[in-house]
Amino acid sequence: MTFSYDGSKYLGFQKQVKGETIQSVIEEALFKINGAKKVALSASGRTDAGVHALNQTAHFDLKEEIEESKLKHSLNKLLPDDIYIKRVEMVSDDFHARFDVKAKEYIYMINMGEYNPISKDYVYQYNDRLNVPEIERALKYLEGTHNFKSFTKNGDGREDYVRTIIQTSVIRNMKDINKITISILGTGFMRHMIRNIVGLLIEIGEGKRKSDDIFHILASKDRKEAGKAAPANGLYLKDVFY
Repeated sequence: MTFSYDGSKYLGFQKQVKGETIQSVIEEALFKINGAKKVALSASGRTDAGVHALNQTAHFDLKEEIEESKLKHSLNKLLPDDIYIKRVEMVSDDFHARFDVKAKEYIYMINMGEYNPISKDYVYQYNDRLNVPEIERALKYLEGTHNFKSFTKNGDGREDYVRTIIQTSVIRNMKDINKITISILGTGFMRHMIRNIVGLLIEIGEGKRKSDDIFHILASKDRKEAGKAAPANGLYLKDVFY
């Protein structure tokens, strides 16, 4: 299943003990479709509270026999209007939405112009000039295979922090020079990794850091060296590749 969502009102994708999440809402809809039998939704990965998705993916098993087109229609009738199922297709029994992922692309949107209350939940309102060419240089230094321990959540507890960033870019809005979109394509990302990277890129764009500081920060393997995370509202899971 491929689906999009506005994460503004949710406590992220993954189910929580308290509060509404994308997963809990979709599983509730699937429960109704599946003859009041529980359905476990396994996504390509979780997104934080306030983060959006253009093409998130997930797999699940149903007891009920139902055509893909009918399932898509039924889900969209049951789901709120800030979640939309774009495509449903049958897959083999050994397919896994998370473990079979080859790459993911995230984008982060920034407004350097005047504050916009309409897009405040969807574009980070930085509202000041940034040195975009310096941000682009810093992004290129992140490409390749590195230990990204400096860019993941403290106390993560994992042993492997090595990830590969395949391609990066800064996309300029031709209609509005104050808006930029940072694109990062990689084989996988750890919790808060993209937001921590963007937070550092903003400091570089402000002139507080230099683009080649990236090398020291990567080598340090110290979360404190990378600075604070960028807000969730500008972040989107754009695509998942299998």
